[in-house]
Amino acid sequence: MRMMNEFEAQVLSDLSVLKSQMAGLMGDGNGGRLADLERRMDRHEQNWQRAKGFLAAVSVLFAVIEVAVEAWHRH
Repeated sequence: MRMMNEFEAQVLSDLSVLKSQMAGLMGDGNGGRLADLERRMDRHEQNWQRAKGFLAAVSVLFAVIEVAVEAWHRH
């Protein structure tokens, strides 16, 4: 069996580093940083949808108040 040269040893070393970085990114079956990022994006999207719904409800409320004030003002 032949010995590895310096280039092969460096490639295997870099591959080992890449493998550990990928394990940290993707996780080891329990999720990793990528799964955490997906959960954060889901929470952000939920909060954004709630805010849009709240603003829509407030705009309807102001429209109703405006119509009531206009009707009261005309009489």
